[in-house]
Amino acid sequence: MHTGLYCHIPFCASTCDFCAFYQEKPKRTDLLAYLDGMEYEFKQIPESTHFDTIFWGGGTPTLLSAKDLERLGKSMIQYIGRDFNEWTVEMAPSTVKADKLKVLLDLGVTRFSLGIQSFNPDSLDKLGRLHNLKQIYTAWELISASGVRETNVDMMFALPNQTLGDWRNDLNEANNLGSTHLSTYCLTFEEDTALYVKLSEGKLKIDEEKERAFYLEGWDLLKSFGFNQYEISNFARSETSRCMHNVNTWKMYEWLGCGPSAASQFRGQRFRNPSSIKEWLNTLKGSTSDKEDTVILSDHLLFTDSLIFGLRMNEGVDVDELLKRFSTSNNIDANPYLVLINQFQSEGYLKKEGSRLILTREGQLKCDGIGLELLNLQQAVSA
Repeated sequence: MHTGLYCHIPFCASTCDFCAFYQEKPKRTDLLAYLDGMEYEFKQIPESTHFDTIFWGGGTPTLLSAKDLERLGKSMIQYIGRDFNEWTVEMAPSTVKADKLKVLLDLGVTRFSLGIQSFNPDSLDKLGRLHNLKQIYTAWELISASGVRETNVDMMFALPNQTLGDWRNDLNEANNLGSTHLSTYCLTFEEDTALYVKLSEGKLKIDEEKERAFYLEGWDLLKSFGFNQYEISNFARSETSRCMHNVNTWKMYEWLGCGPSAASQFRGQRFRNPSSIKEWLNTLKGSTSDKEDTVILSDHLLFTDSLIFGLRMNEGVDVDELLKRFSTSNNIDANPYLVLINQFQSEGYLKKEGSRLILTREGQLKCDGIGLELLNLQQAVSA
């Protein structure tokens, strides 16, 4: 069993137009309350829990000062120890400073992940990003000089007015940085975001054929650069550079989320912390109801979710292994899923290698639709 620890640092200097994550402006009183709360939540982690991977996301973790990052890291390590294999910290270019990087490396961080999104100033402006090109390159110089073991760059595509040529230029620039890992995300229009409002007003539109072209261009170009795709949106220069925290999630192992709005899949349940520092602190102190959106995990649910998310990975999923792993009470009837899987295969979206299922390139392009059909089947079978 693999277990990950996710820490949500909810502070952002501003809200990007595409972002739907819970976040707060960094008021000092809120920040101090957050640090106190995190220490209290770390203290509540069952002593027997061993974490293989750690991920600090946000928000913008590196909006915190070096001193505050050190306090957060030390309080975490005090209660979970140092016996982990991987620790990733997300950062925005405008917040990268040498003293912060040193503190994080001294704590044991193994990967810095830089949210660049684009090298095109117009695209950055349309996304509501605060950083500029100079800050990107300055941040990368500091990251490269730090000696960190692994690095990641986040890029986005299918942006407003972005051309395929723009996307090629972005990926060329990203490749030239020499990062060991690269993530590429298609712009999505989440509710309650500025971009979603523009979409609903008709100022922007979704072009699926254009998105398809961006996907294919990115996959081909990154392969030519020496990146190996191991999941639809993730590419590593070597197997050791893969983000194992995310692999752990796609394979439906366990993770515990700390911090406001952090989600968990832990000890037979899925649940989420409140998306408010005040409400989250109240739950920690036991003055309000405990967790939100609690779901009891059944073998059937985990089997289906392992199919849906496992198919995102290039290695695919082994149905026999999943049935062996989750059929603890022999209560999973795989036949309806096998019928649907055979349909996907006949349509050219999926290939079989023994009991292993692997999406074809066309299947990868249709991955969200395939996942939705599997989810609908799960709900129908469970009804």
